[in-house]
Amino acid sequence: MEKENQKLQASENDLLNKRLKLDYEEITPCLKEVTTVWEKMLSTPGRSKIKFDMEKMHSAVGQGVPRHHRGEIWKFLAEQFHLKHQFPSKQQPKDVPYKELLKQLTSQQHAILIDLGRTFPTHPYFSAQLGAGQLSLYNILKAYSLLDQEVGYCQGLSFVAGILLLHMSEEEAFKMLKFLMFDMGLRKQYRPDMIILQIQMYQLSRLLHDYHRDLYNHLEEHEIGPSLYAAPWFLTMFASQFPLGFVARVFDMIFLQGTEVIFKVALSLLGSHKPLILQHENLETIVDFIKSTLPNLGLVQMEKTINQVFEMDIAKQLQAYEVEYHVLQEELIDSSPLSDNQRMDKLEKTNSSLRKQNLDLLEQLQVANGRIQSLEATIEKLLSSESKLKQAMLTLELERSALLQTVEELRRRSAEPSDREPECTQPEPTGD
Repeated sequence: MEKENQKLQASENDLLNKRLKLDYEEITPCLKEVTTVWEKMLSTPGRSKIKFDMEKMHSAVGQGVPRHHRGEIWKFLAEQFHLKHQFPSKQQPKDVPYKELLKQLTSQQHAILIDLGRTFPTHPYFSAQLGAGQLSLYNILKAYSLLDQEVGYCQGLSFVAGILLLHMSEEEAFKMLKFLMFDMGLRKQYRPDMIILQIQMYQLSRLLHDYHRDLYNHLEEHEIGPSLYAAPWFLTMFASQFPLGFVARVFDMIFLQGTEVIFKVALSLLGSHKPLILQHENLETIVDFIKSTLPNLGLVQMEKTINQVFEMDIAKQLQAYEVEYHVLQEELIDSSPLSDNQRMDKLEKTNSSLRKQNLDLLEQLQVANGRIQSLEATIEKLLSSESKLKQAMLTLELERSALLQTVEELRRRSAEPSDREPECTQPEPTGD
């Protein structure tokens, strides 16, 4: 009886914990019909091996993600990503069990502990100093710092891990952090040299130039680059400054579309607040507005931003601006009045960065080639099936034609006797 009571108590604690974790305001409340669609997909037997229709998933995410199923839906979208990209990235970490990592010591302990109290300090799950929330968050960040020695721990990661932890168990959150960092490629922006973050800031600046020229000119006039306000957006995926309900929707889209969503959200937010930003006429008030006032979005504004993001496609521009950044950097090195040693240092750093990016691109190319071969094999099978189906259709058409002729012949024959009128014999006239 005592064991049963303990189980019941544990179950009640789990339920209470879940309610505590999900203590935030939804911005796209899910209709019952949409929740039913999600529940049907989640409960599909053997779902981790079934490719679901991308349009169906896109539509479902667009219509809303039920808060109480959100963690499971993120795991489901990660499964779908793996099925779509069946050639995993070569930058995968060693497969060390989570519990084994927790037994080890990390050199990043001090940095992680300092950031625990700064991560969602007003949320009830994380507010208690070294309470259940902070301890779980510490475990995830410690384990990741040991798993990924190059990145270790970087400011901003605690918010990403924190959002995951609010929607799933500690170990599941660790697995999803690994997925975002390695499979979705998020870890590149946390590397110690921060070169990828610099490229991202350049890409955002160029996108602003393309989509909102007047805002771009206004910011340039006051010497305000994206690094002054947007770096935390990228490093925390908007989690450090924006309402949790909005951040959860951003994560929904990242799990569906990848990390280019961060650019799309940033561009949409800046564009929708353009009239207000243009009213400010000096560096301090502009930056203060973007950092402090802009994140306090109303529900309607948040919903509008999410809808805009679903309609944007900036993949080609992002690729072009990355190449453009490297070309400009090379030109700057060639033209700058540096000493030979300084020039050599800069060149070595640039070469090191380019080597890493070349490896990343080579890896992406190998994955793409693998996918092309897989698709070619699939197309070949489909063409073969199509040919067989066409042959079968031709055979069926011939059989149908023959059957129709037979039916017509039978009808004609059955109609022949009825066309003949019976011969009547006229009675002979009788004499009077």
